[in-house]
Amino acid sequence: MIENLIQRLLSTHKFPGGVHPPQHKAESISVGSVKTEIPARLILPLHQHIGEPAEPIVAVGDKVLKGQRIAKANGYVSAAIHAPTSGTVSDISDYPIPHPSGLNAPCIVIETDGEDKWGERLAVQDWKKLDASALRNIIRDAGIVGLGGAGFPSFIKLNPGASKQIDTLILNGVECEPYITCDDFIMRERSGEIMLGITIMRHALNAKECIITVEENKPEAFQAMTMMAKETSGVKVMSVPTIYPHGSEKQLVQAVTGKEVPANGLTTQIGIVCHNVATAAAVYRAVYQGEPLISRYVTVTGSGVKQAKNIRALMGTPMSELIKQCDGEPASLSRVIMGGPMMGYAMQTDQVPVIKTTNCIIACTAEDVVSEPAVMPCIRCGACAEVCPVSLLPQQLYWHAKSRDHDKAQEFNLFDCIECGCCSYVCPSKIPLVQYYRHAKGEIWADEREKALADIARGRHEFRQTRIEREAAEKAERHRKKKEALAASKKKAAAITATDGKTAAENSGNKNTAIDDAIAKAKAKRLQQGHAHEKAAPENTAGKNKTETSDS
Repeated sequence: MIENLIQRLLSTHKFPGGVHPPQHKAESISVGSVKTEIPARLILPLHQHIGEPAEPIVAVGDKVLKGQRIAKANGYVSAAIHAPTSGTVSDISDYPIPHPSGLNAPCIVIETDGEDKWGERLAVQDWKKLDASALRNIIRDAGIVGLGGAGFPSFIKLNPGASKQIDTLILNGVECEPYITCDDFIMRERSGEIMLGITIMRHALNAKECIITVEENKPEAFQAMTMMAKETSGVKVMSVPTIYPHGSEKQLVQAVTGKEVPANGLTTQIGIVCHNVATAAAVYRAVYQGEPLISRYVTVTGSGVKQAKNIRALMGTPMSELIKQCDGEPASLSRVIMGGPMMGYAMQTDQVPVIKTTNCIIACTAEDVVSEPAVMPCIRCGACAEVCPVSLLPQQLYWHAKSRDHDKAQEFNLFDCIECGCCSYVCPSKIPLVQYYRHAKGEIWADEREKALADIARGRHEFRQTRIEREAAEKAERHRKKKEALAASKKKAAAITATDGKTAAENSGNKNTAIDDAIAKAKAKRLQQGHAHEKAAPENTAGKNKTETSDS
């Protein structure tokens, strides 16, 4: 307790607001954790994490072994799914999943054979020789996601990028929601695994230090982690006050370091990465034992079970099976809640399976479920603003969300709301404030999707119009050039014709001139010959006559 007090005094920072709801944690920590019984059938949704659902790589009728990958990650923000035990794939179709909508989604169903036979496991003992990228690939192939929140793929959070220097790895063991004690138990029972997982994470992040945060209502977990931290340099354990929502990432960072994460920003922007203690243990098993994420600790509690427990449950186990293992009767329950009472949500059926983000199952009887109180008008008391851990103005957000003035709601930082429920918890008028915020966010996202689709359609239309206009202009240009070429061709032909006619005339004139010259020359020659003959004739005649006279 003295160490706890010292660590608390060292933590001088505090986030605003917060509430102190009844804890109800003692019920599930009175006994140790137990391993789940293998159910006859496992139902494994393809979407158990933030991002794209996994893609099946098995078919109905295939035999699978424990740890065998049965669905691959579909895209960068996605996670693989593995068989929690050996058996046969009996179906791949839609089944109810743990979601507030109560809708069905694609699942892989495995009929277990009871042998629990492992497939091939690739353990890496000398992992320090691997670079950060190789370690992240092992963690990605193991299908590990954040086990304390929404299930963001862990390998992405271990890859902040070359441009970001990570100074501090914060390991979240706060677990501030009432009823939930699964992180408390894993810190007590598997502190060594958590510490080895921290070492791997620090190597992947190149983080200078690690701070393990434990809420002060978990003295046994704090002591277990402190003993382990003494043997590891650069790791310290810090006790934080018991207040909800201390486990929320941004609030925890502010409480531990005094730094505030930028609005709509990430912790990596201030050199910090947060992971859950259960995630660290899963990283250890993936690297040291070659074991993918096929099970997790789940707190099963509530008045609907006789003995609340923490069970290491196989993924895909129907919630009704876990309730039975805690001496509960599913048929007598009026409601089953997944998660805590502040941020959890009711299931439509107890047949939905345990998934990677299932940390708690609260079995409620009719006595637990009270009728919804009548909602009264807002009295502007300001209690909601006092407890808001993000320092928002919930009352203003309520008015704008109710009137669907989304622009105004966003001006009041609607999307900074972490939906912790503190405002609804203290509201004397019993206004379900968080529901209004969620609805407004949903409408804004829907509007943005429609706008994005409209922008795409408009872009396609404008591109088509541009293409048509371009093609018309190109066609007109071709016609113009063809017309010009035809006119030039005709002009050239006419010029050639005229030139040929002149040449022919000239040639004809020259020919006639030559003929005339020849005729003239011939005539001149004949005339010349005639004259010559006429000159010669008298001499001959005279001689002739003289001769003739002489003879006579």
